[in-house]
Amino acid sequence: MVTVTPPGADADRVANAVSSMPPIATLSGGPSGSVGTYLPGRVVLGVRVTGQKVEVHVTARYGCRLTDVAEAVRAAAVPAAGGRPVDVVIEDLS
Repeated sequence: MVTVTPPGADADRVANAVSSMPPIATLSGGPSGSVGTYLPGRVVLGVRVTGQKVEVHVTARYGCRLTDVAEAVRAAAVPAAGGRPVDVVIEDLS
């Protein structure tokens, strides 16, 4: 499900913070490309913002400890999450 961004969260800032991290190969739209947030004229794939939480779906680089990756992604996303909890889904390894 792709969602429209509720006020207070910034899907672009979350995506930029997470995608620039060394252990992240890419943000992931999920198996059917359904994980994303609609913004005017485009979709931010890999970041789903709802009224209750922010989900970040990623493909991590092989060789990284996945618990460390999840913690780092969460820490990078929290400042742009508008006070919502951040769930991290590691979809794949690259």
